[in-house]
Amino acid sequence: MTLAAFLGLVAFLWPFVVAPGTFGSHYAPPLIFGVLLLLVLCVVLSEIAEGGIDSKALAMLGVLSAVNAALRPLGAGTAGIETVFFVLVLAGRVYGPGFGFTLGCTSLFASALITGGVGPWMPYQMFGCAFVGMLAGFLPRASGRREVLMLAVYGSLSGYLFGFLLNLSFWPFSLDPNSSIAYLPGLPFTEQWQRYIAFDVATSLGWDTGRAVTNLVCILLAGPAVLTTFRRAARRARFRAPVRFAAAPDSCVRTAQGRNPPPARPGPRRPRRRSAGHCR
Repeated sequence: MTLAAFLGLVAFLWPFVVAPGTFGSHYAPPLIFGVLLLLVLCVVLSEIAEGGIDSKALAMLGVLSAVNAALRPLGAGTAGIETVFFVLVLAGRVYGPGFGFTLGCTSLFASALITGGVGPWMPYQMFGCAFVGMLAGFLPRASGRREVLMLAVYGSLSGYLFGFLLNLSFWPFSLDPNSSIAYLPGLPFTEQWQRYIAFDVATSLGWDTGRAVTNLVCILLAGPAVLTTFRRAARRARFRAPVRFAAAPDSCVRTAQGRNPPPARPGPRRPRRRSAGHCR
């Protein structure tokens, strides 16, 4: 997951770190698309193979991915109103950063198949949502109203974060190079960064604000109930504690070999508490 997150950041931030002329506008998007898509599949398969996602967590992943795929068309992105992110934030908070990262990828993949939104932008959307779910799992501990307020603030900020990352996917190819906010290879990092900040503010600040407000309101209203439901499902889905075998004491070994234990002293029997190392 760490490797996938790192390469995902490189895919977003390459305009600031790649030397001029290394990537051309004709083959850079398909190349990055293919690499990211294969990387997402490798992350999911490795999580399952290594036990990071067991059968019950995989079932929960499928259910929540279907829920997000059904919720996404409700907002349809109109004026930035998107109903996917608050589920990602709450699930990442309860089930951890690895689950949140994978859920962000699978949710957007499923919704893209349903709505026909498959294209070069899809891996970037998947990784943007993956970062939103992953970072929610790293938030500090809190409880009660403080936790809901913290998640609401983070959900609001994640609306801006998602837009900030997604704009990087098409900024180098979408504007006339003569524009003052266009990507210009060869510029120093500071000047390139200033151009992108101006581009982000001019083109998507209002849209991202709608997404941030939607996340804030949804988490404040539905957050307590959804957190309770997710945590109850997490408790019920736990497997039993693993069975561990320890070496038996010598007295147990002698008894098992047929040697009788020493006779008990005569007298009234008293209940004895069995110690942790007593053989049964």
